[in-house]
Amino acid sequence: MKKRLEEILEKVRAGRLTPAQALEKLEGFPYCDLDFAKVDHHREVAKGTPEIVFGLGKTPAQIARIARDILEKGSNLLVTRVEPAAWVKVRAKLPGAVYNEAARTITRIQSRAPAGRGTIVVLTAGTSDIPVAEEAAVTAEMLGNETERIYDVGVAGLHRLLGQYERLRRARVLIAVAGMEGALPSVVAGLVRVPVIAVPTSVGYGASFKGLAALLAMLNACPGGVAVVNIDNGFGAAFMASQINHL
Repeated sequence: MKKRLEEILEKVRAGRLTPAQALEKLEGFPYCDLDFAKVDHHREVAKGTPEIVFGLGKTPAQIARIARDILEKGSNLLVTRVEPAAWVKVRAKLPGAVYNEAARTITRIQSRAPAGRGTIVVLTAGTSDIPVAEEAAVTAEMLGNETERIYDVGVAGLHRLLGQYERLRRARVLIAVAGMEGALPSVVAGLVRVPVIAVPTSVGYGASFKGLAALLAMLNACPGGVAVVNIDNGFGAAFMASQINHL
């Protein structure tokens, strides 16, 4: 949308487009009212990223209509928390879109986002944490960041994490995803000098309280440089990491 606005304004300045024609092209700006949703096309101008859609709780028809409106305006598309059954119903309406089953995301890139300055490394304590980590990794990539994945390196076998030390050290931002007792971010933050964004997951046995135990442990992390997002919020961690990486 930002690029489209620049092109329209340049055409008006050059006399290749009248103000009335420009207004016609800007129909639906700053947002498009679909009755059930108001798609915010101004967000890309104000924040540098297009509106990102939370798919859970929306019908397949609503997801498809919102996604088409975003794509029609020339923006990149990212829809999170889309269950496989919903994707089956919307994929024919979104040609060129890609579904990541692990992340539960729908994406389509129409133009490259501004590149980040370094690499965002996403790591998990266990294999069961991968869905949340994949949501983070896909989001980070869609926002223009070089992204690396390091999975299953939790404290149950600390040597696995230490074996990845050089990759951790080269990162500009780290996203540490863990359930159970949520110890991974503290260990990682004690090894590196860059920000660590901790993501508690709902993975664990009964006393993990669906991620609450990990959340509280991460909030009480001893090393400096650890910030914590909500339980299972891979998207939120990646968005923050991307903002840091673009500074």
